[in-house]
Amino acid sequence: MLLRLEDHDRGRCRPEYECALLEDLEWLGLEPDLGTPDTFRRGSSPFRQRDRSLVYEGALTRLRSAAEVYACTCSRKDFESDSDAPEQGTRYPGRCRTRGLAVGPGRGIRVALDPGVEHFTDALLGEQQQDPSTQCGDLLIRDRTGNWTYQFAVTVDDFEQEIDLVIRGMDLLSSTGRQIRLSRLLGRARPPVFAHHPLIRHPTGAKLSKANRDTGIRDLRRSGATPASVLGQAAYLSGLLPERKDLRPDELPGLFAGYEARL
Repeated sequence: MLLRLEDHDRGRCRPEYECALLEDLEWLGLEPDLGTPDTFRRGSSPFRQRDRSLVYEGALTRLRSAAEVYACTCSRKDFESDSDAPEQGTRYPGRCRTRGLAVGPGRGIRVALDPGVEHFTDALLGEQQQDPSTQCGDLLIRDRTGNWTYQFAVTVDDFEQEIDLVIRGMDLLSSTGRQIRLSRLLGRARPPVFAHHPLIRHPTGAKLSKANRDTGIRDLRRSGATPASVLGQAAYLSGLLPERKDLRPDELPGLFAGYEARL
């Protein structure tokens, strides 16, 4: 298990958020094998994305030799009205692909994604197929403010750090096909296994969000919850336990025994 701090968006990520995250994980008793909290506190870390710019620059150079990469001046607002189904995400229509713009300040960088279906087997959901060119169009690699994008950074990191299993929320299922395509363009022969699980949602059905001030682990700590009660509640709400009960960290692996064959 690797702990990676995905702070590629420098405008939204702050040192105090990182400190709080590390403290919450330690309070829960969840200790990663790689990227332990102390490694981040000592300074630069290979598992913190804002410390990996040179790695991403090298990956971008490799990508240029395998695919068409171009500069783009478009913002999301420029083309979101073109989407027939905005609730499924906004597709970039390729407006800048043939403009021949030079890469520079105030311009994003995209990689051209030609039509083609990516087939993969989700360890929890079964057979899946996605056409990234239809879903998202040409993929943004670096935005207009110089931030590396989530899609690019995690794909490069998964490849460079030899990640073979990615377990994440259902809200990221649609990202999988484009990440598999991108990883192949970067030279990865075999992508990781992906497993997408249901989310713990607000009673209204909406996704939990810090922006909406939904309850987080820090709030539960302040209210007097124990680590065992929080772990047990999360396991119950995600369907791993038939009823609420306290759980110690060393009891968690047994909850996943039924998934091992699929992974």
